[in-house]
Amino acid sequence: MPARSRILAALVSATTAAVLAPLPAGAAQADAAHAAAAADTVTSRGVTIPAFYTPPATLPAANGTLVRTEPLPLALSLPGITGTLPGRATRIMYKSTDSTGGPVAVTGAYLEPAAAWKGPGARPLVVLAPGTMGQGDQCSTSLALQRGLVLGVDQGQTTVSIGYEVLAMYRLLAKGIAVVQTDYPGLGATDRLHTYVNRVDSGHAVLDAARAAAALPGTSITAKSAVGFYGYSQGGGAVAAAAELLASYAPEVPLKATYAGAPPADLAEVTEAIDGSELLGALGWSVNGFVQSQPALRDLLDAYLSDAGRAALRDLSTMCVGDAIFGYAGKRTTGWTTTGQSVTEIIEAEPELRAYLAAQRIGTRKPAGVVRVATGVNDNLVPHGQARAMAAGWCGRGGKVVYAPVSLPRTGSPLINHFGPLLTDQGPAIDWLSLRLAGLPAPSTCAILPLQP
Repeated sequence: MPARSRILAALVSATTAAVLAPLPAGAAQADAAHAAAAADTVTSRGVTIPAFYTPPATLPAANGTLVRTEPLPLALSLPGITGTLPGRATRIMYKSTDSTGGPVAVTGAYLEPAAAWKGPGARPLVVLAPGTMGQGDQCSTSLALQRGLVLGVDQGQTTVSIGYEVLAMYRLLAKGIAVVQTDYPGLGATDRLHTYVNRVDSGHAVLDAARAAAALPGTSITAKSAVGFYGYSQGGGAVAAAAELLASYAPEVPLKATYAGAPPADLAEVTEAIDGSELLGALGWSVNGFVQSQPALRDLLDAYLSDAGRAALRDLSTMCVGDAIFGYAGKRTTGWTTTGQSVTEIIEAEPELRAYLAAQRIGTRKPAGVVRVATGVNDNLVPHGQARAMAAGWCGRGGKVVYAPVSLPRTGSPLINHFGPLLTDQGPAIDWLSLRLAGLPAPSTCAILPLQP
Protein backbone atom coordinates (compact mmCIF):
# COMPACT_ATOMS: atom_id res chain seq x y z
CA MET A 1 0.00 0.00 0.00
CA PRO A 2 1.41 3.43 -0.81
CA ALA A 3 2.55 5.40 2.18
CA ARG A 4 0.31 8.26 3.23
CA SER A 5 2.20 11.42 4.05
CA ARG A 6 0.59 13.12 7.05
CA ILE A 7 1.52 16.78 7.13
CA LEU A 8 -0.71 19.60 8.26
CA ALA A 9 -1.63 22.24 10.95
CA ALA A 10 0.45 23.34 13.97
CA LEU A 11 0.05 22.45 17.62
CA VAL A 12 3.29 21.87 19.53
CA SER A 13 6.78 23.27 18.99
CA ALA A 14 9.57 21.53 17.16
CA THR A 15 11.30 20.94 20.49
CA THR A 16 9.13 17.85 20.82
CA ALA A 17 11.08 16.16 18.03
CA ALA A 18 13.24 14.27 20.52
CA VAL A 19 10.27 12.15 21.55
CA LEU A 20 9.14 11.30 18.06
CA ALA A 21 10.98 8.02 17.59
CA PRO A 22 8.89 5.45 15.72
CA LEU A 23 6.63 3.39 17.91
CA PRO A 24 8.05 -0.15 18.19
CA ALA A 25 6.24 -2.92 16.40
CA GLY A 26 6.86 -5.19 19.42
CA ALA A 27 6.73 -8.96 19.41
CA ALA A 28 3.86 -9.46 17.01
CA GLN A 29 2.97 -12.88 15.72
CA ALA A 30 5.17 -13.45 12.69
CA ASP A 31 3.07 -13.83 9.58
CA ALA A 32 3.97 -13.00 6.00
CA ALA A 33 1.53 -10.11 5.68
CA HIS A 34 2.86 -8.44 8.81
CA ALA A 35 6.45 -8.75 7.66
CA ALA A 36 5.60 -7.34 4.24
CA ALA A 37 3.86 -4.36 5.84
CA ALA A 38 7.08 -3.34 7.56
CA ALA A 39 8.63 -2.60 4.19
CA ASP A 40 5.93 -0.03 3.42
CA THR A 41 5.95 2.31 6.41
CA VAL A 42 3.02 4.65 6.94
CA THR A 43 3.52 7.96 8.69
CA SER A 44 0.79 10.25 9.93
CA ARG A 45 1.81 13.85 10.67
CA GLY A 46 5.30 12.74 11.61
CA VAL A 47 4.28 9.70 13.67
CA THR A 48 5.39 6.35 12.28
CA ILE A 49 2.54 3.86 12.50
CA PRO A 50 3.80 0.39 13.51
CA ALA A 51 3.58 -2.30 10.84
CA PHE A 52 1.09 -4.11 13.10
CA TYR A 53 -1.59 -1.63 11.98
CA THR A 54 -1.29 -2.42 8.25
CA PRO A 55 -3.92 -5.10 7.55
CA PRO A 56 -3.11 -8.17 5.45
CA ALA A 57 -4.47 -8.41 1.92
CA THR A 58 -6.92 -11.15 2.93
CA LEU A 59 -9.02 -11.25 6.09
CA PRO A 60 -10.68 -14.23 7.80
CA ALA A 61 -14.28 -14.99 6.89
CA ALA A 62 -15.80 -14.94 10.38
CA ASN A 63 -16.53 -11.67 12.16
CA GLY A 64 -14.59 -11.21 15.37
CA THR A 65 -11.77 -13.51 14.28
CA LEU A 66 -8.35 -12.40 15.50
CA VAL A 67 -6.03 -11.43 12.65
CA ARG A 68 -2.94 -10.84 14.80
CA THR A 69 -1.93 -9.95 18.34
CA GLU A 70 1.12 -8.68 20.19
CA PRO A 71 2.01 -7.65 23.76
CA LEU A 72 1.17 -4.00 24.42
CA PRO A 73 3.33 -2.19 26.98
CA LEU A 74 1.23 0.32 28.90
CA ALA A 75 2.50 3.87 29.35
CA LEU A 76 0.84 4.06 32.76
CA SER A 77 1.58 0.95 34.80
CA LEU A 78 3.24 -0.08 38.05
CA PRO A 79 5.04 -3.23 39.13
CA GLY A 80 3.03 -5.45 41.44
CA ILE A 81 3.70 -8.54 43.52
CA THR A 82 2.07 -10.91 41.07
CA GLY A 83 2.24 -8.85 37.90
CA THR A 84 1.93 -5.40 36.34
CA LEU A 85 -0.70 -3.06 37.75
CA PRO A 86 -3.43 -2.41 36.71
CA GLY A 87 -2.94 -5.40 34.40
CA ARG A 88 -1.35 -6.62 31.20
CA ALA A 89 -2.38 -5.55 27.73
CA THR A 90 -2.48 -7.15 24.30
CA ARG A 91 -2.77 -5.23 21.04
CA ILE A 92 -5.25 -6.89 18.72
CA MET A 93 -6.43 -6.77 15.14
CA TYR A 94 -9.72 -8.48 14.33
CA LYS A 95 -12.08 -8.87 11.40
CA SER A 96 -15.37 -6.99 11.19
CA THR A 97 -17.90 -6.04 8.50
CA ASP A 98 -18.46 -2.44 7.43
CA SER A 99 -21.66 -0.67 6.45
CA THR A 100 -21.28 -1.74 2.81
CA GLY A 101 -21.11 -5.41 3.79
CA GLY A 102 -17.39 -5.65 3.07
CA PRO A 103 -14.67 -7.06 5.33
CA VAL A 104 -12.66 -4.62 7.41
CA ALA A 105 -9.72 -5.00 9.80
CA VAL A 106 -10.13 -3.23 13.13
CA THR A 107 -7.46 -2.73 15.79
CA GLY A 108 -7.74 -2.26 19.53
CA ALA A 109 -6.45 -3.58 22.84
CA TYR A 110 -7.44 -6.15 25.44
CA LEU A 111 -6.56 -5.46 29.09
CA GLU A 112 -6.46 -8.31 31.60
CA PRO A 113 -6.91 -6.97 35.16
CA ALA A 114 -4.47 -7.71 37.93
CA ALA A 115 -7.32 -7.22 40.42
CA ALA A 116 -9.67 -10.08 41.22
CA TRP A 117 -13.34 -9.87 40.28
CA LYS A 118 -15.23 -9.76 43.58
CA GLY A 119 -18.68 -10.23 42.12
CA PRO A 120 -20.43 -13.56 41.55
CA GLY A 121 -19.58 -15.76 38.60
CA ALA A 122 -16.87 -15.45 35.99
CA ARG A 123 -14.88 -12.28 35.43
CA PRO A 124 -16.97 -9.96 33.23
CA LEU A 125 -15.85 -8.11 30.11
CA VAL A 126 -16.57 -4.52 29.10
CA VAL A 127 -16.16 -3.32 25.52
CA LEU A 128 -15.07 0.32 25.68
CA ALA A 129 -15.81 2.48 22.66
CA PRO A 130 -13.61 5.61 22.81
CA GLY A 131 -14.87 9.14 22.55
CA THR A 132 -13.68 11.38 19.75
CA MET A 133 -9.95 10.90 19.09
CA GLY A 134 -9.69 12.33 15.56
CA GLN A 135 -9.21 10.82 12.11
CA GLY A 136 -5.46 10.35 11.69
CA ASP A 137 -4.01 6.89 12.27
CA GLN A 138 -1.81 8.28 15.04
CA CYS A 139 -4.92 9.14 17.06
CA SER A 140 -5.95 5.56 17.85
CA THR A 141 -6.61 4.71 21.47
CA SER A 142 -4.44 1.60 21.38
CA LEU A 143 -1.42 3.69 20.38
CA ALA A 144 -2.23 6.18 23.12
CA LEU A 145 -2.32 3.35 25.67
CA GLN A 146 1.28 2.59 24.75
CA ARG A 147 2.56 6.16 24.60
CA GLY A 148 0.18 8.07 26.85
CA LEU A 149 0.99 11.15 24.80
CA VAL A 150 1.56 10.70 21.06
CA LEU A 151 3.49 13.58 19.48
CA GLY A 152 4.57 14.05 15.89
CA VAL A 153 6.25 16.63 13.66
CA ASP A 154 6.78 16.59 9.92
CA GLN A 155 8.22 19.56 8.03
CA GLY A 156 7.15 21.89 10.81
CA GLN A 157 3.63 20.44 11.03
CA THR A 158 2.75 18.79 14.33
CA THR A 159 0.18 16.61 16.09
CA VAL A 160 -0.74 15.50 19.60
CA SER A 161 -3.00 12.73 20.86
CA ILE A 162 -3.78 12.03 24.51
CA GLY A 163 -5.18 8.72 25.75
CA TYR A 164 -7.91 10.24 27.92
CA GLU A 165 -9.99 7.04 27.96
CA VAL A 166 -7.37 5.46 30.22
CA LEU A 167 -9.23 6.81 33.26
CA ALA A 168 -12.41 4.86 32.49
CA MET A 169 -10.42 1.75 31.54
CA TYR A 170 -8.37 1.77 34.72
CA ARG A 171 -11.46 2.31 36.86
CA LEU A 172 -12.97 -0.81 35.31
CA LEU A 173 -9.73 -2.78 35.73
CA ALA A 174 -9.57 -1.79 39.41
CA LYS A 175 -12.94 -3.50 39.87
CA GLY A 176 -11.57 -6.70 38.32
CA ILE A 177 -13.43 -6.19 35.05
CA ALA A 178 -11.60 -7.10 31.84
CA VAL A 179 -11.64 -4.43 29.14
CA VAL A 180 -11.37 -4.60 25.38
CA GLN A 181 -11.33 -1.30 23.49
CA THR A 182 -11.92 -0.82 19.80
CA ASP A 183 -10.09 1.71 17.64
CA TYR A 184 -12.96 1.64 15.09
CA PRO A 185 -12.45 0.99 11.35
CA GLY A 186 -9.70 3.12 9.83
CA LEU A 187 -8.49 4.69 13.08
CA GLY A 188 -5.09 3.06 13.45
CA ALA A 189 -5.57 0.50 10.68
CA THR A 190 -3.86 2.11 7.70
CA ASP A 191 -5.91 0.74 4.80
CA ARG A 192 -8.77 3.27 4.89
CA LEU A 193 -10.00 6.52 6.38
CA HIS A 194 -11.81 6.36 9.70
CA THR A 195 -15.58 6.42 9.15
CA TYR A 196 -16.30 8.77 12.04
CA VAL A 197 -19.77 8.28 13.68
CA ASN A 198 -20.89 5.72 11.10
CA ARG A 199 -23.58 3.83 13.00
CA VAL A 200 -23.06 0.41 11.44
CA ASP A 201 -19.25 0.50 11.21
CA SER A 202 -18.88 1.50 14.86
CA GLY A 203 -21.62 -0.80 16.16
CA HIS A 204 -20.13 -3.78 14.36
CA ALA A 205 -16.65 -2.89 15.64
CA VAL A 206 -17.95 -2.94 19.23
CA LEU A 207 -19.71 -6.29 18.81
CA ASP A 208 -16.76 -7.89 17.05
CA ALA A 209 -14.39 -6.63 19.76
CA ALA A 210 -16.42 -8.69 22.24
CA ARG A 211 -16.05 -11.72 19.98
CA ALA A 212 -12.32 -11.14 19.54
CA ALA A 213 -11.73 -10.83 23.29
CA ALA A 214 -13.58 -14.11 23.89
CA ALA A 215 -11.29 -15.80 21.35
CA LEU A 216 -8.05 -14.40 22.75
CA PRO A 217 -5.99 -17.18 24.42
CA GLY A 218 -4.52 -16.88 27.90
CA THR A 219 -7.21 -14.65 29.45
CA SER A 220 -9.59 -15.18 32.35
CA ILE A 221 -12.63 -14.56 30.15
CA THR A 222 -14.87 -17.61 29.86
CA ALA A 223 -18.04 -18.56 28.02
CA LYS A 224 -19.91 -17.58 31.20
CA SER A 225 -18.48 -14.04 31.35
CA ALA A 226 -21.13 -11.34 31.26
CA VAL A 227 -20.55 -8.51 28.78
CA GLY A 228 -21.15 -4.79 29.14
CA PHE A 229 -20.63 -1.84 26.81
CA TYR A 230 -19.26 1.57 27.81
CA GLY A 231 -18.96 4.72 25.71
CA TYR A 232 -19.32 8.49 25.87
CA SER A 233 -19.82 10.94 22.96
CA GLN A 234 -18.65 9.15 19.80
CA GLY A 235 -18.31 6.09 22.02
CA GLY A 236 -21.82 6.58 23.37
CA GLY A 237 -23.17 6.48 19.84
CA ALA A 238 -21.09 3.41 19.03
CA VAL A 239 -22.31 1.35 21.98
CA ALA A 240 -25.89 2.54 21.48
CA ALA A 241 -25.70 1.36 17.86
CA ALA A 242 -24.15 -1.94 18.99
CA ALA A 243 -27.00 -2.54 21.46
CA GLU A 244 -29.46 -2.04 18.59
CA LEU A 245 -27.55 -4.25 16.15
CA LEU A 246 -26.78 -7.13 18.51
CA ALA A 247 -29.92 -9.16 17.80
CA SER A 248 -29.30 -9.26 14.05
CA TYR A 249 -25.48 -9.22 13.93
CA ALA A 250 -24.10 -10.90 17.07
CA PRO A 251 -26.92 -12.56 19.03
CA GLU A 252 -24.48 -14.85 20.86
CA VAL A 253 -22.78 -11.94 22.68
CA PRO A 254 -24.13 -12.14 26.29
CA LEU A 255 -24.76 -8.42 26.71
CA LYS A 256 -26.14 -7.47 30.11
CA ALA A 257 -25.92 -3.69 30.17
CA THR A 258 -24.77 -0.64 28.23
CA TYR A 259 -23.71 2.82 29.33
CA ALA A 260 -24.33 5.26 26.47
CA GLY A 261 -23.24 8.77 27.43
CA ALA A 262 -24.00 11.81 25.27
CA PRO A 263 -24.65 9.76 22.12
CA PRO A 264 -24.71 11.59 18.75
CA ALA A 265 -27.93 9.80 17.83
CA ASP A 266 -29.22 12.30 15.25
CA LEU A 267 -26.34 13.54 13.09
CA ALA A 268 -28.42 16.26 11.44
CA GLU A 269 -28.97 17.95 14.82
CA VAL A 270 -25.39 17.38 15.92
CA THR A 271 -24.06 18.86 12.67
CA GLU A 272 -25.96 22.09 13.21
CA ALA A 273 -24.78 22.36 16.83
CA ILE A 274 -21.10 21.73 16.14
CA ASP A 275 -20.73 24.27 13.33
CA GLY A 276 -18.90 27.29 14.74
CA SER A 277 -17.97 25.52 17.99
CA GLU A 278 -14.56 24.52 19.38
CA LEU A 279 -15.02 21.10 17.79
CA LEU A 280 -15.80 22.14 14.22
CA GLY A 281 -13.22 19.56 13.15
CA ALA A 282 -15.71 16.80 13.95
CA LEU A 283 -17.83 18.05 11.04
CA GLY A 284 -14.90 17.55 8.69
CA TRP A 285 -14.35 14.03 10.04
CA SER A 286 -18.04 13.29 9.54
CA VAL A 287 -18.02 14.51 5.92
CA ASN A 288 -14.82 12.58 5.18
CA GLY A 289 -16.41 9.50 6.73
CA PHE A 290 -19.58 9.89 4.67
CA VAL A 291 -17.54 9.77 1.47
CA GLN A 292 -15.44 6.82 2.69
CA SER A 293 -18.63 4.85 3.39
CA GLN A 294 -20.57 6.03 0.32
CA PRO A 295 -18.22 7.23 -2.45
CA ALA A 296 -21.20 8.31 -4.58
CA LEU A 297 -21.59 11.29 -2.25
CA ARG A 298 -18.24 12.69 -3.39
CA ASP A 299 -19.55 14.20 -6.62
CA LEU A 300 -22.47 15.79 -4.79
CA LEU A 301 -20.20 17.36 -2.20
CA ASP A 302 -17.66 18.46 -4.79
CA ALA A 303 -20.37 20.57 -6.39
CA TYR A 304 -20.44 22.69 -3.24
CA LEU A 305 -16.90 22.57 -1.87
CA SER A 306 -14.49 25.42 -2.51
CA ASP A 307 -10.74 24.93 -2.73
CA ALA A 308 -10.57 26.07 0.89
CA GLY A 309 -13.14 23.46 1.86
CA ARG A 310 -11.28 20.66 0.12
CA ALA A 311 -8.05 21.75 1.78
CA ALA A 312 -9.74 21.79 5.21
CA LEU A 313 -11.11 18.28 4.74
CA ARG A 314 -7.70 16.98 3.68
CA ASP A 315 -6.12 18.72 6.63
CA LEU A 316 -8.62 17.33 9.12
CA SER A 317 -8.35 13.80 7.74
CA THR A 318 -4.96 13.45 9.47
CA MET A 319 -5.71 15.40 12.64
CA CYS A 320 -6.37 14.34 16.23
CA VAL A 321 -8.89 16.14 18.41
CA GLY A 322 -6.34 18.51 19.96
CA ASP A 323 -5.03 19.49 16.52
CA ALA A 324 -8.54 20.26 15.31
CA ILE A 325 -9.41 22.37 18.34
CA PHE A 326 -6.30 24.51 17.88
CA GLY A 327 -6.67 24.73 14.10
CA TYR A 328 -10.42 25.08 13.59
CA ALA A 329 -12.15 26.17 16.81
CA GLY A 330 -14.81 28.80 16.20
CA LYS A 331 -14.73 28.56 12.41
CA ARG A 332 -17.80 27.84 10.29
CA THR A 333 -18.40 25.57 7.33
CA THR A 334 -19.74 28.51 5.32
CA GLY A 335 -16.06 29.14 4.59
CA TRP A 336 -15.77 25.72 2.94
CA THR A 337 -18.34 26.20 0.19
CA THR A 338 -18.55 28.13 -3.06
CA THR A 339 -22.11 29.21 -2.27
CA GLY A 340 -21.54 30.37 1.31
CA GLN A 341 -23.97 27.71 2.52
CA SER A 342 -23.22 25.76 5.68
CA VAL A 343 -23.03 21.97 5.75
CA THR A 344 -26.41 21.96 7.52
CA GLU A 345 -27.97 24.03 4.72
CA ILE A 346 -26.48 21.72 2.08
CA ILE A 347 -27.89 18.68 3.87
CA GLU A 348 -31.33 20.30 3.96
CA ALA A 349 -31.09 21.03 0.22
CA GLU A 350 -29.97 17.56 -0.86
CA PRO A 351 -32.34 14.57 -0.46
CA GLU A 352 -29.47 12.10 -0.85
CA LEU A 353 -27.63 13.59 2.10
CA ARG A 354 -30.80 13.74 4.19
CA ALA A 355 -31.44 10.08 3.45
CA TYR A 356 -27.89 9.13 4.39
CA LEU A 357 -28.14 10.88 7.76
CA ALA A 358 -31.60 9.44 8.41
CA ALA A 359 -30.13 5.96 7.97
CA GLN A 360 -27.55 6.82 10.63
CA ARG A 361 -30.14 7.69 13.26
CA ILE A 362 -29.96 5.70 16.50
CA GLY A 363 -33.09 5.07 18.55
CA THR A 364 -35.29 3.44 15.91
CA ARG A 365 -34.64 -0.18 16.97
CA LYS A 366 -35.13 -1.89 20.34
CA PRO A 367 -31.75 -2.30 22.11
CA ALA A 368 -30.58 -5.50 23.79
CA GLY A 369 -30.12 -5.57 27.56
CA VAL A 370 -30.60 -2.57 29.81
CA VAL A 371 -29.15 0.77 28.69
CA ARG A 372 -28.25 3.72 30.89
CA VAL A 373 -28.53 6.84 28.73
CA ALA A 374 -26.77 9.83 30.29
CA THR A 375 -26.84 13.30 28.76
CA GLY A 376 -26.02 16.74 30.09
CA VAL A 377 -29.16 18.87 30.12
CA ASN A 378 -27.04 21.86 29.06
CA ASP A 379 -24.99 20.00 26.47
CA ASN A 380 -25.22 22.12 23.34
CA LEU A 381 -22.38 20.43 21.43
CA VAL A 382 -23.94 16.97 21.19
CA PRO A 383 -27.40 18.35 21.94
CA HIS A 384 -29.23 17.05 24.97
CA GLY A 385 -32.56 16.95 23.12
CA GLN A 386 -31.53 14.43 20.47
CA ALA A 387 -29.98 12.10 23.09
CA ARG A 388 -33.17 12.27 25.15
CA ALA A 389 -35.19 11.56 22.00
CA MET A 390 -33.13 8.40 21.46
CA ALA A 391 -33.96 7.21 24.98
CA ALA A 392 -37.65 8.01 24.44
CA GLY A 393 -37.61 6.16 21.11
CA TRP A 394 -36.20 3.08 22.80
CA CYS A 395 -38.80 3.27 25.55
CA GLY A 396 -41.53 3.44 22.93
CA ARG A 397 -40.19 0.24 21.36
CA GLY A 398 -40.18 -1.70 24.61
CA GLY A 399 -36.51 -1.18 25.42
CA LYS A 400 -35.26 -1.30 28.98
CA VAL A 401 -33.85 2.19 29.56
CA VAL A 402 -32.45 3.98 32.60
CA TYR A 403 -32.48 7.65 31.61
CA ALA A 404 -30.01 9.79 33.59
CA PRO A 405 -30.02 13.53 32.84
CA VAL A 406 -26.93 15.27 34.22
CA SER A 407 -27.52 18.80 35.49
CA LEU A 408 -24.49 21.08 35.45
CA PRO A 409 -24.34 24.88 35.11
CA ARG A 410 -24.30 26.05 31.51
CA THR A 411 -21.07 27.74 30.44
CA GLY A 412 -20.17 29.80 27.40
CA SER A 413 -18.18 26.88 26.02
CA PRO A 414 -20.08 24.10 24.19
CA LEU A 415 -17.00 21.88 24.61
CA ILE A 416 -17.11 22.24 28.42
CA ASN A 417 -20.88 21.75 28.41
CA HIS A 418 -20.29 18.45 26.61
CA PHE A 419 -17.29 17.09 28.50
CA GLY A 420 -18.37 18.25 31.96
CA PRO A 421 -20.97 15.45 32.26
CA LEU A 422 -18.33 12.91 31.16
CA LEU A 423 -16.22 13.70 34.21
CA THR A 424 -19.16 14.14 36.59
CA ASP A 425 -20.96 10.96 35.58
CA GLN A 426 -18.06 8.58 34.91
CA GLY A 427 -17.81 7.20 38.44
CA PRO A 428 -21.58 6.63 38.84
CA ALA A 429 -21.74 5.13 35.33
CA ILE A 430 -18.99 2.59 36.03
CA ASP A 431 -20.52 1.72 39.39
CA TRP A 432 -23.88 1.21 37.69
CA LEU A 433 -22.37 -0.96 34.98
CA SER A 434 -20.45 -3.04 37.55
CA LEU A 435 -23.64 -3.79 39.47
CA ARG A 436 -25.39 -4.95 36.31
CA LEU A 437 -22.46 -7.25 35.48
CA ALA A 438 -22.70 -8.64 39.01
CA GLY A 439 -26.28 -9.63 38.27
CA LEU A 440 -28.21 -6.91 40.10
CA PRO A 441 -31.28 -5.76 38.16
CA ALA A 442 -31.90 -2.17 37.10
CA PRO A 443 -35.56 -1.23 36.75
CA SER A 444 -36.41 0.79 33.66
CA THR A 445 -37.24 4.45 34.22
CA CYS A 446 -39.24 4.81 31.01
CA ALA A 447 -42.42 5.50 32.99
CA ILE A 448 -40.98 8.69 34.50
CA LEU A 449 -38.99 9.87 31.47
CA PRO A 450 -41.75 12.32 30.41
CA LEU A 451 -41.27 14.07 33.76
CA GLN A 452 -37.49 14.36 33.39
CA PRO A 453 -35.61 17.18 31.63
